Amino acid sequence: MRNTILFILLLVASHTFAQELNCNVVVNAQLTGNENVQVFKTLERQLREFINNTQWTNKTFKSQERIDCSMVINVQDYNSDTFKATIQVQSSRPVFNSSYATPVYNFNDKNFDFQYLEFQNLVYNPIQFESNLVSVLTFHVFMILGIDADTFAPNGGDDYFKQAQNITNYSQQGNFKGWKLEDGQQTRFTLIDNMMSPTFKEFRSVMYDYHRTGLDMMADNPKDGKAKIASAIADLKTMNQRRPNSFLLRVFFDSKADEIEQIFSSGPSVNITDVIDALNKLAPTHAAKWRNINF
Repeated sequence: MRNTILFILLLVASHTFAQELNCNVVVNAQLTGNENVQVFKTLERQLREFINNTQWTNKTFKSQERIDCSMVINVQDYNSDTFKATIQVQSSRPVFNSSYATPVYNFNDKNFDFQYLEFQNLVYNPIQFESNLVSVLTFHVFMILGIDADTFAPNGGDDYFKQAQNITNYSQQGNFKGWKLEDGQQTRFTLIDNMMSPTFKEFRSVMYDYHRTGLDMMADNPKDGKAKIASAIADLKTMNQRRPNSFLLRVFFDSKADEIEQIFSSGPSVNITDVIDALNKLAPTHAAKWRNINF
C-alpha cells in the first residue's frame, strides 16, 4: 500500500512539475575532422539534460504541453576547452484541432564561441554571467518561451523576453560576440532589442493574430482563418514602413515562408492580390515562393 501511494505521489509530482521544453540537442563536429571525439558526445548529452530537465518558469506545464524545439550546434573548430561554433535554434507549436505543428522560431546564431571542459557543471544564474555557453543557450530558451507565449495570448511573452534581455545585458561582460550593438545587425542583441522596442510593436500582435485567430481557427472555418492570416501579414506593412527591412521580418519569414506559400496555394479561395503584393514588399528574398501562390 505504501509503495502504491509513493508511486502515485511521484506520478503526480512528475505531472505537475513537468519541464517546459522538449528539446532535441545535436552537436555536429564534422567540420573539425574529429567528430568522434568523446567530448562532443558528452557535451551533447549534458546540454540535452540541462535544457530539458531545468525548470525555467514558475508555471505548470503538462507533459503534452512541452514546447517542441531543437538546437543544432555546428562546431567549426576547437582547441582544448575553446570551441568555435554556430547554433541553429527552432521551435514549433501545435495548431488546435489538427495534427499540424507550426514553426514559430527559427534563428541561425552565428556568434557562438564558448569554453567547455568535459563534464563541467552547467549552472544557470538568472542574474549573473556564468559562461557564454550557458548564456547563449538560456537566451534562446527564453526566446522560445516568449514567442510561444505570444502566439497564445497578446503580449503573453513579456516576462520571458525581459529575462532574455537581462541575459543579454549581463553577458556583455564576457566579451563574446553577439551581445552588443556594435556586433552587427543579425545578433542576439538586435533580436531582443527589436522585440522589446515600440518601433516593432506590430510584430508581437501579428504573432498572436496569425496563430490564435488565424491558424487555430482553420479547422473550424478555413476561409475565415486564411483571411485572418492575410490580415496579420498586412499588419506587418505598418512596421515595415516605419523601419524597412528589419531583422524581425527576416526572423518571421525564415520561420513562415514555406507555410505561407502552402496556406495560400490550397484550400478555400480568398483574395490574395493584396497578400502577394505585401509579401513581395516584406520579404523579396522569398519571391520564388510567392510566385508559386497561384490560387
